[in-house]
Amino acid sequence: MSINCEILDLRAFLAVVELESFHRAAEALNLSQPALSRRIQKLEATIGAPLLERTTRHVSATAVGSELIPLVQRMLEEFDGSLFAVRDIGAQRSGLVTIACLPTAAFYFLPTVIKQFNAEYPHIRFRILDLPATDGLLAVARGEVEFGINIMGAADPDLIFDRLIEDPFVLAARKDHPLAAKSELGWEDLTPYPLITVHRSSGNRTLLDAALAKSNLKLRWFYEVTHLSTSLGLVEAGLGISVLPKLATPQDEHPFLVTRPIRNPEISRTIGVVRRRGGTLSPAAERFLNMLIGTWSEG
Repeated sequence: MSINCEILDLRAFLAVVELESFHRAAEALNLSQPALSRRIQKLEATIGAPLLERTTRHVSATAVGSELIPLVQRMLEEFDGSLFAVRDIGAQRSGLVTIACLPTAAFYFLPTVIKQFNAEYPHIRFRILDLPATDGLLAVARGEVEFGINIMGAADPDLIFDRLIEDPFVLAARKDHPLAAKSELGWEDLTPYPLITVHRSSGNRTLLDAALAKSNLKLRWFYEVTHLSTSLGLVEAGLGISVLPKLATPQDEHPFLVTRPIRNPEISRTIGVVRRRGGTLSPAAERFLNMLIGTWSEG
């Protein structure tokens, strides 16, 4: 089935949402208000649902319209980027790469690859959504991004997961903590000390708890936080120790903190690339993904 939708229909929808006014949107697009209204009506007929709610004071997106906004934004940016890429074909290769990435990977690993990529393709822009695992998978499934960097989660028939690395859970402690003197640890070594963990709704916490339960192990969580970076702050303050993925820890020498491997069992999360089944990446995203995979495999 073909979709009867024009680029200007999509631009009209975004303009009304952003300016909250048919009048201002019509002026911005150099259209008459009746012409703008016809374009919105045509788009709503194509979608099969109202996209805008009109009041006497302003205009806002409906629930369906709100879901459509990030998709339309990405479509238009990729369309505009493709036009610029054609215009600048040759030395100035341009484009846009949109990624949903785990915050831990976005903070410590991704900047290194982007810096390397930017040196070769200085005109390619990035939009990075640093999202928790579940939200990142949804962003890929909804088409808000081209691909994601995520942990292996619940199977979704519409998504493809390609493994990149295993990211082991490690101990993070201050350098003056008794456990820092050991080169590696067993889970039983952690039991005398207060532990700092992320909230049980976190994908990392769910994975860790399930793996420990299989080995009949249970740790005494004392502090519970929302973000892994907060747990490191509490460790640095001397309030306890933390168990977290290695990628979430400082990759270079830290003045106060050390990490130690934990064995028997060794627990890790699988990190990989998530894409929509049957989806096609833009040339810019394809180039970046190839560099990402190559750099990660060398690390």
